[in-house]
Amino acid sequence: MPNSSVVKITKSAVDKVQPGETIWDTEIKGFGVRCQRSHKSYLLKCTLNGRQKWITIGKHGSPWTPELARDKARAFLVSVKNGIDPTATSRQSKPGIRVSSLCDRYITEHATPHKKPSSAKTDQQLIENHIRPLLGRIYVDELTTEQVTNFQSDVLKGKTAPPDPIAIQKKQRGGKTVRGGKGVANRSLALLSKMLNLAEEWGNRPKGSNPVSSVKRFKETAKERFLSAVEFERLGSTLDDPEVSKKIGPHAVAAIRLLILTGCRLGEVLSLKWIQLDTENRWFALSDSKTGPKKIHLSQPALDVIRTIPRILDNPFVIAGTKEGKALVNLQKPWSVVRQQAKLNDIRMHDLRHSFASSAIMNGVPIKAVGKLLGHASAQTTERYAHLADDYLTKQSELVGDVISTRLAPATRP
Repeated sequence: MPNSSVVKITKSAVDKVQPGETIWDTEIKGFGVRCQRSHKSYLLKCTLNGRQKWITIGKHGSPWTPELARDKARAFLVSVKNGIDPTATSRQSKPGIRVSSLCDRYITEHATPHKKPSSAKTDQQLIENHIRPLLGRIYVDELTTEQVTNFQSDVLKGKTAPPDPIAIQKKQRGGKTVRGGKGVANRSLALLSKMLNLAEEWGNRPKGSNPVSSVKRFKETAKERFLSAVEFERLGSTLDDPEVSKKIGPHAVAAIRLLILTGCRLGEVLSLKWIQLDTENRWFALSDSKTGPKKIHLSQPALDVIRTIPRILDNPFVIAGTKEGKALVNLQKPWSVVRQQAKLNDIRMHDLRHSFASSAIMNGVPIKAVGKLLGHASAQTTERYAHLADDYLTKQSELVGDVISTRLAPATRP
């Protein structure tokens, strides 16, 4: 095994082990210590009934010392010699981890290093508001489908903690309530499923045993809202109004126009820098976005908007803010002004992205191309617009049918 060595396992030896390294004991064959990024674990590699088996004894630290772990390894080897799987005898023989500990490991070893800070923060909020208080005390390998179903129901109701028996005895209020709903329940369930899949990879649950897989998600009502032709016209007139531009500033006006003309996410527009612009090839190259590096292709109208934006000296951002060298941070207030003026009170800024997609599809742009323009990571995300494509094709079919029907009709003679 790479990054491994054989030494007498003592506290001093364990303290010297670095992440990615494993040390094996000179006294007991197969007894070792593996160092991961967040902790060090005692383990035993043995052969049971002709098959190699890895047994996790416990994490280094109270109660597991080198001496206690070595004694447990000896006891395990006695069972193995007699053909008995020591991990199946009792919970005490295999100290499983609780969901609360899985939450900590998920954030440390998966969310923080592999997800964007905003996504990791969202996961942390779902964990602290729902998963940890409702499921934290349960052992990961004992979590059942029934418990997951109850969890889903509790999150739907906004319940975040079971009543505390001690609090009830003291006649204090048990549990607390935060925002629930189908969307929060579905996101919490998806996160729990991901955590349990990782638990299987990390050896905390048997492979293929995820109890979330058989729990049906709630059906959510689609929130997409698309601007009609008349609404587009009202919005355009509002953005052309000099009084509106004076009130919210030219950079805010330009940002809203770019949201409409590119289908970009808000953060992508606000983070644009002049150095990322390639006017010859007509695109912006974002080194980072929600789905990673991305090119924003610019139509001529979008390029025209960019050319009208006042460029601020020593400010690298296209959509400059009021602070020196900084981008515009808050577009919600300017959007509120525009929305009220244009009488579009139920339109969110993200609906401008939906409107871009609907306009593309209704004008014959294939769904696959729309997905690339929007920067979707998977085709499934773009499929929400499939009904728009169906409507478009139905109308085109109607036009073709009318043409052919007319040609088939007998010629009218005087």
